[in-house]
Parts: sequence; C-alpha cells; structure tokens
Amino acid sequence: MAAGLDHGLKRTVWNRIKDTIIADCKKSEVWKILILDPFTTKLLTSCCKMSDLMEERITIVEDLFKSREPVPEMKAIYFMSPTSKCVDAFIADFRPKPKYKSACVYFTDYCPNDLFNNMKACCAKYIRICKEMNISFLPQEAQVFTCDDPGAFQRIYSPHSQDKRKTLEKLADQLVTLCATLNEFPGVRYKKDSNMVNAKTLAELVDDKLSRHYELDESGKKEKTQAQLLILERGFDPVSPILHELTYQAMAYDLIDIQNDTYKYKSKDGSEKHALLNEDDMLWVKLRHKHIAEVSEQIPKMVKEISASKKQPDGKITINNLAQMMKKMPAFRKQLTEKTVHLQLAEDCMKHFSNNVEKLCKAEQDLAVGSDVDGTKVKDPMRTLLPVLLNPFSKHDKIRAVLLYIFSLNGTTDENLNKFIQHVKIDDEQEFILNWKELGVPIITSPSFFSRKPSRRDRNQGETYNLSRWTPVIKDVMEDAVESKLDTREWPHQSECPAAWNGSGAVSARQRNKPSSQDDRRTGSRLIIFVIGGITYSEMRSAYEVTQAVKSCEVIIGSSHILTPTSLLEDIKALSKGPMEIFTIDERSNA
Repeated sequence: MAAGLDHGLKRTVWNRIKDTIIADCKKSEVWKILILDPFTTKLLTSCCKMSDLMEERITIVEDLFKSREPVPEMKAIYFMSPTSKCVDAFIADFRPKPKYKSACVYFTDYCPNDLFNNMKACCAKYIRICKEMNISFLPQEAQVFTCDDPGAFQRIYSPHSQDKRKTLEKLADQLVTLCATLNEFPGVRYKKDSNMVNAKTLAELVDDKLSRHYELDESGKKEKTQAQLLILERGFDPVSPILHELTYQAMAYDLIDIQNDTYKYKSKDGSEKHALLNEDDMLWVKLRHKHIAEVSEQIPKMVKEISASKKQPDGKITINNLAQMMKKMPAFRKQLTEKTVHLQLAEDCMKHFSNNVEKLCKAEQDLAVGSDVDGTKVKDPMRTLLPVLLNPFSKHDKIRAVLLYIFSLNGTTDENLNKFIQHVKIDDEQEFILNWKELGVPIITSPSFFSRKPSRRDRNQGETYNLSRWTPVIKDVMEDAVESKLDTREWPHQSECPAAWNGSGAVSARQRNKPSSQDDRRTGSRLIIFVIGGITYSEMRSAYEVTQAVKSCEVIIGSSHILTPTSLLEDIKALSKGPMEIFTIDERSNA
C-alpha cells in the first residue's frame, strides 16, 4: 500500500500518478524503466514504495543525470521537471543513438514552448506520450506540503536578492498545481501588512494563474469551489519558530540532529541505526503531536504490554532489556523495533529537557504569553530574561530568549540591544537579531513608538502544560477562517469565495468533537494556508488539531520549506551577506 493516509495529500498525489503514468503503462504488458530527476525522486519517494511500482510493472528506477546502460528493447518513462537541464538530459538519451525503444514523457508542470519545441525537433519519433501532470509540490504529510525550496527564503527576504519576483512566480505556479491536484478553485485572501507586500504579490499571482489554468482546463471552465486559500508571511508570528516546543515531533526536530527525516541512534552493540520518521510508521503518526510527557509515559507502557504477553519479568524498561527481548522473540522484532526507536528518541529528547530546556521553557513561555503560570501579567520582561542571560546556556539559546524579549515589547532600544549583544558575546553576529527587520518584525523602537499587538483568542479554559502555554498565532487564523471571523480589512479578498463559504457549516474549532478516524474521508470544504518563508512543526500540528475539532473542514498547510529554530536563525543571519550570486529558479529541482 502506498504511504500516506487514505484522505491525505500523499494518497491524493499517488492516485493522480496512478491515474496517468501508471494507467498509460498498463496499456502494454511490457515491463518498463522509470527515469526520474532529483525533484520527482523525492516526490515519488514521499507517496509510494518500490513495491508499489513493481506491482505496476515498473522494473527499474533510474536517475536522469547519472550514466545509464542502454536498454534498446525497453520502453522508458520519464517523469521530470520542465527545465532546460532535464530536457537536455532527455535529448542526450536519444542522440546520436537511442538508449531506449521509445519514451513516455511526463512533466511535473507546464513545459515552456521553447523547451517543448526543442525536444520535439530532436526526438519526436521516439516520444509516444507527452503530458503535463500539474504536481510540482511535495506532499510532506497527510495535511502538509512544501515547495521543496528552502533557498526561497533568501531570494525573497535578502535586501541583495535579484530574484524575488521570479521566486514568487515559481511559488505561485507550484500553488496552482496543488489546487489543481486537489481539484480546488479557491477564493484567495492575504494578510495585509503595512511593511511587507510579498503576501499581496503572491496572492495576485496565484489568483491570476489559477484563473488561467481553469480557463485552459480540458474539462471546461471551472467555477469557484468551497475552499479558501490564505497567504501570509513568516514575520506575522516570529514567536512560534523561536520557542522551545515540547510536543514530540517539534521537540525532536529542534533538539536532535534529524536530517531528511532520518533519526540516527546507537544500538546496544554500538552499531549506528537509522529510522525514517514518516507516515509509514503508524506509531510516529499516533505520537508526533502529543506532549513529550505523554509520549514518555505511553511508549514504556506499550513495550510492557508486549513483554507481558511473553511473560517477561517486570522491571524498568531500558534499551538493553529490549535488545535481549528482541533476541528471544524474533516474531516480535518488527513490533519491538518500532517501539525501541521511539523509546530511544523520547529518551534523547528528555535528556535535553532535563539538562537545560526545562529551565529555559518557563522564561520563554512567560515572555511569549505575556503572563506567568497563574495568569499574572509580566510587568517587567527584563526580570524574566535576566536569569537566562546569567546562566551558562548556549549562545543560540540566549539569542532565542533575547528575541522573545524583543518580540514581547514589539522592539527595544538601541541601548538595550547593545547590552544584549555584549552580554551574549555576539558582536560579530548581530545579524541573528537585527536582520528580523527584513521580515517586517520591529527590532529597534524609540520610547515614543507604540504598536498594537494583535488580540489573541482566550485559551485559559483549555488544559495545557505549564511549559506549553503558547499557541501558534496561525491556529487563531485557522479557527477564525473556519468560523468566518477573519477581518476583511486585515485579510482582504484577492478574489471572492463563494457566498456560502462558512467552513461548510463548521462548528467552533474550540469544541472538542471526537476526532474522526483516519480512514474517514472528509466531504466538507478545505482551508489551504501558505506561509511565505517557512512553517514550523507546531504550525503543522495546528492544522491537524483544527481539522479534528471541525470535522467539516480540512485544513492543509504549506510553505517553501519546513523550518527549525536553528535553520531559521542561520537563514536570518545570512540575509545580510553580500550581493547574491544569480540563481536560476527553473533549475532549483536539480541544483
């Protein structure tokens, strides 16, 4: 079975691929070769397994840019991005001598005329099929997508960038393919900001490209659907990406070095093990949005249940014990391995928590929320910040605390900032703090400056952990959108939604409806949110929480990429680097 949940983005994308590429393959009984570029490799890996392809009579998967042996008796399927680099590599496969009997070509997106004509002029007699798929985004999770373009942050926010408009155009094209894949023609709105215009520009581009896409659609002109697309910039909530989060997924990606969703850990015998954290691991899906306190409690219980079923002696569950059990019970190996991975990962997270994160969290939450655990307003944020600065925390942790102090006051004075810079010893790295201004976030302010902080939803009634009181601002936005409470002055319509939009009769997102099972298909409307400049794991979690509370509206969230506090700080620091080298956006997939 392909990865992803039944109603999720991954399954939707896999079905789209099956209905086009695979359906065309099935018309002949011959086994075929599938040739992919780096982007389409990621795309296919995200939504299917090799066994799924084998079932569909695809026997070999090759890299477009690597040297390959000719197989002149076989047909080749090319699934690739419509870039000059990909088209040149394709042409090289058939000139001067063809590597394959014939080719079926599928582009992720619209192929420019010059590239198409070049391909046709050189290889027309070998091409049996040429189609544009309209899938140039990555389905990251059931309700999360990215444009697989972390470099977009620099090209949009760097004052030296010469590629901002081209980058926004490319993101707009990718957003249109997302809407086309979901068969949605949404009303488009954006967050108005007096300092920044990227959200407005992107909203205009998306709306224009969507209209043109559906005018040219083979099925005829499409009417607006019951969906909303909201576009906003990273600077709208600078707090959420900086806080230490204590839910499992967000905490793991912040504190542990997880690259390409792969967690590396040492086994009992000292060998290095790798575990992929994705939706094929149902335990990961079950635990990822839970607080670390619940995760640490639940995993040992699960392990005990298995050991009890095999009459293992009671006692503390440790990695060593598990290794012994796995030797004795080969049949339980897979079940135990899954739980061992998460026991190890949760232990790693808790180690960091005990060492320093617990001490940081109280100060961070007080600064972010503006009040302490008892609800008493923080009158002097400096008193909250000082203990962090006086403790031997890491430089990055101190920078995060200083930023939260500045955000809590909507900016600080030059004098205060200079004191912070000297205290944290970042005289040569002031950009970590100063460059937030490029995102429209106030850093320096005069004593007379007054800025109204946006009002937040009252969540005092909800049960929360003392060190997890902050709620991402985007969750307020999602709930307001679903309940038709977004202020049209703050969220202008680039194009109107159908008059009937109200989250398709959605109830308050704060009501605790019993979440529907993961296999239930949603029949209501969709709310699609796109954040320019990266999304956090806590914001991704918010999309699932609101969807579960409001059964009639599915929330899908996306961005150019997913960020962690460390990656965002490094990106912010890099914004003031000298004139950027010109970067060809079309080649992003293959860079």
